[in-house]
Amino acid sequence: MTDRLDAATTVQGRDLHAFIAGLPKAELHVHHVGSASPRIVAELAARHPDSRVPSDPEALADYFVFTDFAHFIEVYLSVVDLIRTPEDVRLLTYEVARELARQQVRYAELTVTPFSSTRRGIDERAFMDAIEDARKAAEAEFGTVLRWCFDIPGEAGLASAEETTRLATDDRLRPEGLVSFGLGGPEIGVPRPQFKPYFDRAIAAGLRSVPHAGETTGPETVWDALNELRAERIGHGTSSARDPELLRHLAERRIALEVCPTSNIATRAVTTLDEHPLEEFVRAGVLVTINSDDPPMFGTDLNTEYAVAARLLDLDERGLAELAKNAVEASFMDRAGKARLAAEIDGYTASWLAP
Repeated sequence: MTDRLDAATTVQGRDLHAFIAGLPKAELHVHHVGSASPRIVAELAARHPDSRVPSDPEALADYFVFTDFAHFIEVYLSVVDLIRTPEDVRLLTYEVARELARQQVRYAELTVTPFSSTRRGIDERAFMDAIEDARKAAEAEFGTVLRWCFDIPGEAGLASAEETTRLATDDRLRPEGLVSFGLGGPEIGVPRPQFKPYFDRAIAAGLRSVPHAGETTGPETVWDALNELRAERIGHGTSSARDPELLRHLAERRIALEVCPTSNIATRAVTTLDEHPLEEFVRAGVLVTINSDDPPMFGTDLNTEYAVAARLLDLDERGLAELAKNAVEASFMDRAGKARLAAEIDGYTASWLAP
């Protein structure tokens, strides 16, 4: 990660690393379990020694090298299996918030997959209480606001869709921080239209639609997410660059893409960073946000992703500030919250550039 960061933060002869490190940010595509640091994964693995996940933080670097997207899902689920008690859930959530706060993330919509925990025997009420307790503690102690996106793990089929929808829409269970409804996991062999009834129910309950699409399949999957699931943002959307009509549609409707460059390389969705379509999205006028996805698993963090974007888009400090404000615009914060964070970004940038 360090080499990539050093290379990426030298733009127009200037080192942007310090600017990025202090830049107030929002993150819209970051996974709950996938954000567990090597220290936390090792601690959880030590708690559950029957797992095949290494309990040595240094060994995790090799464990988190993926041959393809299917292998990534296999490894990801092995880490999911470490989350077995409400105490595990609370520890993970709180520590993820600590890491976000370290990067000056003021607001994050964390993708949570409750089905993965409830099917492993964690009581559903205890799960909700654990994430909410951690959310409130993190906001009080770090100042980072967390909101939840409950997502369907596509590989688990329609049973998981039904369970996730129930947990997301039952007023007796639905956590206060829940704002959106998603769909993750593999795309190949998991067509988006079959999930339409579940998204319809979630949207009727007031949740926003944010499915993954077009990460490992073509632009037709993005169209399905838009037309069948009424997506307001698209997770990844990498293959959208292949369809000029789709790019025009996204740009005209201000439907944001949640772009995760390093993730796309790690999972082999894109071959190299230089081939990443981020610049094509921006050139087409698409609203793009920069995100870290599953950062420790991919050897990255949000600051690094901003540095990568700076190199790919040849951005200076003002350009990076505008990129940060894209995430504010595309977020599900209320109007006052958006105004506050946008003003903080502007104030920080003006102060940084002041003579």
